[in-house]
Amino acid sequence: MNILYCGDEKMTRGLLLSILSLLDHTKHHLQIYVLTATISNTKQTFYPVSDQAIAFLDQLVKKQNPANNVVKFDITKLIAAQPPTANLETNFTPNCMLRLYADQLPAIPDRLLYLDTDVLCRHSFTSFYEQNLTDTEVVGTLDHYGKWFFHQSWRQFDYLNSGVMLLNMALIRETGLFARCRARCQTTWMFMPDQSALNQLCTTKRIVPDKFNEQHQLQPETVFQHFTTSFRFFPWFQVVTIKPWEIKRVHDELDLHDYDSLYQQYQQLNQAFQEEANESTTTNDPDFLRDR
Repeated sequence: MNILYCGDEKMTRGLLLSILSLLDHTKHHLQIYVLTATISNTKQTFYPVSDQAIAFLDQLVKKQNPANNVVKFDITKLIAAQPPTANLETNFTPNCMLRLYADQLPAIPDRLLYLDTDVLCRHSFTSFYEQNLTDTEVVGTLDHYGKWFFHQSWRQFDYLNSGVMLLNMALIRETGLFARCRARCQTTWMFMPDQSALNQLCTTKRIVPDKFNEQHQLQPETVFQHFTTSFRFFPWFQVVTIKPWEIKRVHDELDLHDYDSLYQQYQQLNQAFQEEANESTTTNDPDFLRDR
């Protein structure tokens, strides 16, 4: 199974936790790709995931299956050659657009499961991964909130969330989908730029049930839970963002204890992981210290 994650050095907690959740629910050979880069805007510079972090994760997945791999691609040069100029200053970090460069890497295989690092696996995802992709560029679920406001066709809900996507990279290269998305991100400001570009430009997508990317109400059959931003209206309106590595908040505010066994594995590994990766930006993070 080919898995893709994207992000910078600050995503390592999520990367570790998400990969552990995959290992708990599949014995298949995992080939995990991590796209990362140095990207600067007027506010800050985003730095790549370290080689040490990748080496730690590679050793971790090999303990389950020696054939498993975690491979890093630093795509700083690809970003510099075609930067998402119009969207470098959005509320969403430029790292969300890294996946749009995957088609330029020959080593990336034809079938690829993309996951955000705030996605946790709860059940086997074999049937989802192995579904027929003939004439289909992207498989995903509807965006929980966006489906009401963003439509390509007003006759039906069709706005996909990009946090969990099964990608037919062979067809994407053939149709130029990602190339067109990169060009759109370079010239046109968009809200949630990569997700908007994919929804606007993808012509052969398949919508599957929410259980493959549950963004709202956890169900017994949920395969992937995506810890996205949500809205609460009582006793007052609140915008709430709780990430899966914020363990105390997951327990106290979400009243969610389904992942306690996973959290035990995570906490046993995380301190050594952060020390080996030498990520001072993470170890100095109050959330990290609180959730250990």
